[in-house]
Amino acid sequence: MRVFYDTNILVYLFDADSPEKKDRACALFEKEASDGLVLVSTQVLQEFYVAVTRKLAVPLEIEAAEEAVRNFASLPVVGIDAEMILAAISRGREMQLPFWDSLIIEAALTGGADRLLSEDLQHGQIIDGLQIENPFSLQ
Repeated sequence: MRVFYDTNILVYLFDADSPEKKDRACALFEKEASDGLVLVSTQVLQEFYVAVTRKLAVPLEIEAAEEAVRNFASLPVVGIDAEMILAAISRGREMQLPFWDSLIIEAALTGGADRLLSEDLQHGQIIDGLQIENPFSLQ
């Protein structure tokens, strides 16, 4: 059983302005990473770096952000390729989803995830066997 982490969940690991979400994200990530369940994509790594260095109220220093990306890169990482991009375009059109959300879904499915943790998608929705979960609505 694999759990795909969307960018926003990983960002909360470093977001001092959202202590409850940070605590929840840390608890989940710690457990699932130690069990070898966490899966990310190259898209998530890129978005994470930009978010934590530019979008947090107190951005991470570049060196700390790079170290975090290196640590996440040691997890199983789904590489985004042309086939996945085309599938995301198709899925986005069919489901009326933003392209970036569709690409996250395609990466999770390609990586064999059973669950996708995200704040951006509909909690409880199942897409081709992939369960969408907002970990902050589960508390």
